[in-house]
Amino acid sequence: MPSYPVSTVSTPDGQVNILQITDLHLSSHVPASADEISSEVAVCQYSFEAIIKQALSKEIRCDLIIVTGDLVNKVEPAIYDHIFTVLQKTGIAFVCIAGNHDVTDETDEDLPFYQRTLIARAADPRLLSCHLIESEHWQMLLLDSSITGKVEGKITATDIDWVCAQLASCAKPALIALHHHILPVDSEWIDNHMAENAEEFWQHIAPFAHLSVIINGHTHQEQTRHHQGVTVYSTPSTCYQFKPFEDNFAYDKKLRPGYRWLQLANNGKVASWVERLDT
Repeated sequence: MPSYPVSTVSTPDGQVNILQITDLHLSSHVPASADEISSEVAVCQYSFEAIIKQALSKEIRCDLIIVTGDLVNKVEPAIYDHIFTVLQKTGIAFVCIAGNHDVTDETDEDLPFYQRTLIARAADPRLLSCHLIESEHWQMLLLDSSITGKVEGKITATDIDWVCAQLASCAKPALIALHHHILPVDSEWIDNHMAENAEEFWQHIAPFAHLSVIINGHTHQEQTRHHQGVTVYSTPSTCYQFKPFEDNFAYDKKLRPGYRWLQLANNGKVASWVERLDT
């Protein structure tokens, strides 16, 4: 079984197949069954494990699982223990980074968002930042964009320096993974909570033409955008979805929980698509 955190990925054909899951929002370490789904909490509990089972039953080989934040809806060690146990049982290398919910608890969740109190919490030590994974043909850079006690994110100056130093020292095609989005998705309410220094980040990474892909969570929706020669993928939640192109908060109740596949080819090309939970 691969050790955690993995720092190298080796495959027989040089291609790396990545399963990205994001925004699990688990509130308990006790999984729910399909028959018990009657609430948002139960959906999150059930769909996390159901998605892992479905994705890994596909014919595609999975070389790496990247979890891009918001693993929990309340910060409790037992919930992380459960998530890590489920992932370790797959026998597949995996890595996890923090989202805003991994460093911030909310009180009065029955109230509108602006009336809730945000409480800063320490991140679980298993959540990674400035972490490098290398394969024969690719480098994957993991960042922690969370700010304790906040919904919006930020990429620190230290993290920007680390990314630029890594890209300057290695010419392999690069993928960056983080939680917060760094391009607007045209929903005013969630764009108010993106990485607040995204423009500065883009300015620093502009010289590196071998940066090919950026993946994020946070938006609970599927989008593909292109900026400065980089393809940016926003990935659906394994739980509930947000309605796209809405200026005010709204759930998209028509779309099922989802996950993303990325195929990093040995010639630097990338293929990616989203799949949804069947049942």
